[in-house]
Amino acid sequence: MMQRHSRKRQLLLERDDELGAVDDALARLTGEYGRPRGGLLAFAGSAGLGKTTLLGEVRDRAVGRGCTVLSARGGDQEQQVAFHVARQLLQPRLAGRPEPEIRDTLGSWYGIVGPALGLCTAEGPAPDPQGLRDGLDWVLTHLAVQSAPLVLVLDDAHWADPQSLNWLVAFAPRADELALLVVVAYRPDELPPGAEAFRGLPGRAGHRPIDLEPLTAGAVGELVRDSVGAHADDAFCRECWAVTAGNPFEAVELSAKVRDRGMPPDETSTHLLRDLVAAVKGRGLITQLERLGPSTVRLAWACAVLGTETRPALAADVAGLGHEEAADCADRLRAARVLTGSQTLRFVHPLIATAVYRAIPDAVRVALHGQAAWAVIDAGQGPTAAARHLLETHPEGDPSVVHQLRAAARETLRAGAPEVARTLLARALREPPLPGQRAAVLYELGCSSQLLEPSTTVNHLRAALEEPIDDPALRDGILFRLSQSLAHSDRMAEAAEVVAHAARTATSARTRLRMQAEQFMWDAFRADEPDSPSRSRRLTRLADRLGGRDLTERYIIALRAWDATLRGEHTSTVLRHADRALHGGMPWADENRGFEVPVLAALSYVYADQPDRAEELFATGIADFERQGWRGAHLSFGYVMLGYVRYRGGRLPEAEELGRDGLRLAERVGRGTPVQWYAVTLLVEVLLARGRVEEATELAAEYAFHAPFPSAVTIPDAQAVHGELLLARERFKDAAAELASVGRRLDPRGMRNPSWCPWQLHLALAESHDAPDRAERSALDAVARARQFGAPSAIGQSLRVAAEVVGGDRGLDLFAEAVARLEVSPSRYELARALVAHGAALRRSGAPAEAADRLRRGLEEALRCGADGAADTARRELSLTAPPYPAGVPLRAAAAAGPQPADRPRTV
Repeated sequence: MMQRHSRKRQLLLERDDELGAVDDALARLTGEYGRPRGGLLAFAGSAGLGKTTLLGEVRDRAVGRGCTVLSARGGDQEQQVAFHVARQLLQPRLAGRPEPEIRDTLGSWYGIVGPALGLCTAEGPAPDPQGLRDGLDWVLTHLAVQSAPLVLVLDDAHWADPQSLNWLVAFAPRADELALLVVVAYRPDELPPGAEAFRGLPGRAGHRPIDLEPLTAGAVGELVRDSVGAHADDAFCRECWAVTAGNPFEAVELSAKVRDRGMPPDETSTHLLRDLVAAVKGRGLITQLERLGPSTVRLAWACAVLGTETRPALAADVAGLGHEEAADCADRLRAARVLTGSQTLRFVHPLIATAVYRAIPDAVRVALHGQAAWAVIDAGQGPTAAARHLLETHPEGDPSVVHQLRAAARETLRAGAPEVARTLLARALREPPLPGQRAAVLYELGCSSQLLEPSTTVNHLRAALEEPIDDPALRDGILFRLSQSLAHSDRMAEAAEVVAHAARTATSARTRLRMQAEQFMWDAFRADEPDSPSRSRRLTRLADRLGGRDLTERYIIALRAWDATLRGEHTSTVLRHADRALHGGMPWADENRGFEVPVLAALSYVYADQPDRAEELFATGIADFERQGWRGAHLSFGYVMLGYVRYRGGRLPEAEELGRDGLRLAERVGRGTPVQWYAVTLLVEVLLARGRVEEATELAAEYAFHAPFPSAVTIPDAQAVHGELLLARERFKDAAAELASVGRRLDPRGMRNPSWCPWQLHLALAESHDAPDRAERSALDAVARARQFGAPSAIGQSLRVAAEVVGGDRGLDLFAEAVARLEVSPSRYELARALVAHGAALRRSGAPAEAADRLRRGLEEALRCGADGAADTARRELSLTAPPYPAGVPLRAAAAAGPQPADRPRTV
């Protein structure tokens, strides 16, 4: 005990500034300066400068102040073990409890973070990386609140696995808001290439890393005299400092060797010091190790292969030693200051572990990793623990290796680390698998790459189809994933052709129907479908004879409802098919189906003026996404679509908030993704509705919201919204050209419903300045199309635009009908616009009293909706009415209160 404290004191020499920073951070954490504040403390330094000892002192001082401490350490051999560091940090606080208690603690996050933390077996679809990080955030935040003040200590962060490292990098800035102190130590020159975000962590969190400096000659002298005696002369101590370059670890080890060998600490021994310090690391250490005998060397090699902390029995098995012989070897390694510990064996310093590992001959190292893999499996640690060793072995065509790698990949993928699963499956391919298994391995490899690189997934799945496949379910799965990956890569035409070809060549009626359903779905999203009317007729004939007995049939019926919406068939037809499709249920989070068809079914209700039913469906979908841990593109899409429902209902502040939430999540997935197009399109639409044209313009510029537009259909239509933006900026000719292009794209496909895409209405407004006759024809044609569809909101919006274009007494009649239609619709924003426009027209026609009534009602609706631009127009028009009405005439209480607080469900 005294020796350990003495060594610790020696290694903390000249660390007063660092310890002062620790004490200051702990004082802030424990509230000595006021409200408890967390933060980040980072120590950077090369190997041997005392980072581990310093972090041990941090732990001791934190415990002394009543703090809860979470500790972890990166390992050179564990960098490919996903969430290795996260498990060390969080698992001890949860493991060992009864499962019901763990479930109760983690709540809905149990199935998401439990597998990553080794608390439960993964079941069901894998969470996406964003969902898993959110879950880990929740767990750590929960611990920070329940166990405050909390100190998180991470040593050797440069060896942390990328999954844990990326999570901590993203979480660390939040430590300032919590009673959580994050303390990390790392070697700045050994950070892996993928840890660039970690390099910027201290600066972003508002702190700078504290660089550890080598010891001075005086400090090394003190350290030497503490070890060998006060009689060590100055020349000897100075030479110790020179040969160690002030490295504390090397100085301590050198002093111990001098003491153990009984060397006189004076000038007569200085010439021996350089050779002696060489034995502390590198080749000198290995030479010393070899003198201990081949069995001892083999045990040291086994420990180096197995990693940071190793059970003696496991090390003996890997080394091929009997347990008694291994115990004797371990004693010799402890005496030589190579290993420490008894229940678990670990190297005295990572420098020693690295030197021993690198000294293992290549062929022996490969063989030891192979032996370690099977020893780990025999010890019951499972395929994931064995997989990191199998990655280091040479391919030998061993089916059992392929089996273990595939099993480990499944566990890792379901735990939320697809990049690691991809590495394991790529290695399984190189083994290689048996010919009959190759297609399955390629399919699994494609699935693991889908979230990371859809284009790479396409290559793997196409290769799988080239292999002999006996299992029809496997072939169907490959075809579905291939079409899905092509679609997510904005290659809609290829996606549709893949399943179309599969439908033509299918030998089973149910397989043919499934592939037809997939083809109809991707065709529905294609912006360049060559023969949409023909596809629509085929879909109608097929859907009308299906009863909805299974999910495939219900998908086809739902696609029929969506097709009827796009083509502007009457709402009764749309709702009949939508209700049929949803009778029996339609899952949103089925990884073998996708979420596109449930989205289209819900949108059918939106355009048919049943937003409550649509909102109920989207809330269900969002809850399903959250439950599965799909908090990236899926959740982003759910927020955006729910925002669109609220935009259509005139709840503009809520729509904007949901749109911004969706865009934030989309940016976590990556720029330029389909879901980002949806989010930006919605936000531009909502900002225009709120009268914030400049803000919409800036957003469009920031996200390159212009041609070329995606080849997939977006909702709302991106090109049409861009035309609307040009119109709002009074670029009438550019707007007319853009909107006419939308018409040339949609009309030949039979997509004629102005409720879904009101391009004709905006085109009429753009052309009314230079071609009023053509504008009137466009507007009235849109009215006719809206009447055919039958939704009051679509009819009212079309009538309002037609009234603005036509003008005169005829326009007043159209305005009156527009208001009447919109008053029985759920679209309060369109009602506000119609009331204000009608009031303005009445004022210009010389009917101030009627105008004032309409304008005041329009102002009330605009304020209730958050349509600031329409409200400003109403106020301006009211100021022009004669006789003047006093500004103090009260409006209704709802309008006076302004926009109401958002009341979105808790799940959102």
